[in-house]
Amino acid sequence: GDPWRLTGSQARILAASPWKVIGPDGAVTMNTEKPYSGKQSCQITLTGAAAAGISQDELALVQGKEYTGRIIMAGDPAAAPVNISLVWGDAPGDRQTVTIKRLSQKFAKVPFTFKAGADTDNARLEITSAGNGTLLIGAVSLMPGDNVEGFRADTLALLRELDSPLYRWPGGNFVSGYDWRDGLGDRDTRPTRTNPAWTGIETNDVGMDEFIRLCRLINAEPFIAVNTGFGDAYSAAAEVEYANGSHNTQWGRIRAANGNREPFAVKWWCVGNEMWGNWQLGYMSLNHYVLKHNWVEEMMRKVDPTIITVASGNVGDWSRGLLTHCADHLDHIGEHFYCQSRGDIVEHVRQIPNQVKRIADAHRQYRSTIPSLKNKTVGVAATEWNYWYGPHPYGELGTRYFLQDALGIAAGLHEFFRNSDVYVMANYAQTVNVIGCIKTTKTEAAFDTTALPLLLYRKHFGTIPVKVAQVPAPLDVTAAWTSDKKAITVAVVNPTWDTYTLDLSLENIDLAGGAEKWVICGDSPLSHNNPGERPNVVIEHDAVADMSKTVTVKPLSITLYKAAAK
Repeated sequence: GDPWRLTGSQARILAASPWKVIGPDGAVTMNTEKPYSGKQSCQITLTGAAAAGISQDELALVQGKEYTGRIIMAGDPAAAPVNISLVWGDAPGDRQTVTIKRLSQKFAKVPFTFKAGADTDNARLEITSAGNGTLLIGAVSLMPGDNVEGFRADTLALLRELDSPLYRWPGGNFVSGYDWRDGLGDRDTRPTRTNPAWTGIETNDVGMDEFIRLCRLINAEPFIAVNTGFGDAYSAAAEVEYANGSHNTQWGRIRAANGNREPFAVKWWCVGNEMWGNWQLGYMSLNHYVLKHNWVEEMMRKVDPTIITVASGNVGDWSRGLLTHCADHLDHIGEHFYCQSRGDIVEHVRQIPNQVKRIADAHRQYRSTIPSLKNKTVGVAATEWNYWYGPHPYGELGTRYFLQDALGIAAGLHEFFRNSDVYVMANYAQTVNVIGCIKTTKTEAAFDTTALPLLLYRKHFGTIPVKVAQVPAPLDVTAAWTSDKKAITVAVVNPTWDTYTLDLSLENIDLAGGAEKWVICGDSPLSHNNPGERPNVVIEHDAVADMSKTVTVKPLSITLYKAAAK
């Protein structure tokens, strides 16, 4: 049957194996006696009467592009030859076939390469034989030939351009049912698991080693979350040792055997995720969880005393309880928030900064009233914040974002800047697909609208806050010096249909003359971008004659000015 099913949204969710049987009934079974990985491997029984095997369709190809793959298989010598075909059409010539003439009774890896003969979103990979005996398939992989160590080149390029300084892995609700040890060793032999938090499966193709490698490819720092749901203190401590221990330690030796002799030196560690929520695997009441948090964090720190830990907070009784009972077992505390849609554009935008301010004010109150914080400043890490609403055209949780959301994200950044005495980091959630700022199709990748303010402020906004006064509502204005104090930056979010002319009275600041500006705007609050199509929302760059006088900001816009100081 159809391996996909429809939910209430546009997302199609995998509900069964995408592999289909070729040949008579009973030709394909699962072999549990000699599995290559996990508990079973695919077995094809051949009688010589007709070809039998397996196929997978709905693969996307770009004409002329190379695709590289591998198959790991074993079988009776009489089961050869085995044909591996990439099929892009119905005509006899709409395919390319690689023939494997010999088989071993032990599993062996065989690489193959194809070149696509057409553009299609419904290509098919076939693995068949018309021989005799049995054929066992342990693993199959097919990827674009330009992949970078298993990662899509187009998506990797966007991640590099986005230039985020830090990424958290592996989540999220997912982490509370994840065993990090499943992601070690040869990827083809790693066990496939049911996704513990969402639908579908987890292939474990990306474990800690691959995540660290991804961070290095995009020049980001790793931020690893440990499992305090179904996990335990031993597992968390072992994970720290795998990441940061010498190659002479128990888990450091395993890391070295997996190809990384030198420690990863992971500094940032998230102790659990949303453990206050009853949807979370391993959820427990606060009085029980504070004991578990302290136990886990203590064991982690015994392995590496230099790590920085972030607790799983939630403003209210939960965060207050953690700060009261765990202050000596955490460096910072995490907070999450998501906002939905509002009919009024100004209200829609203001949701994000209002939530940022709400959390900051709560923690200022904690600092002044909780005795355990008297001699300690606990920073707040907004480890998840974003909008989350609407249909899912990009798969499970694959929300489309609009210009109105980009305005809110920029306003949120402004509020984080204004409350930088409380916040130590602000991690927009998430990055690719789902509720991320990069969206992909099978063959294309593009920045969603919410990526644009993240990219713009990361590259051009200053780092030393400057006080701003007399801002006409409902505009949101913030300013900052660059780290070297050689330039002043001013950013304006205009969530209205009106054009504003502003007098930037820069007190005690002498400008060198001339400036730059960057603008993000669109024709409608619902303007959006689609991968593979010309974007409707972009960053426009221009020169400004004199920023010390009046400036004009467009309707529905984010405008960032930058001017050199004398």
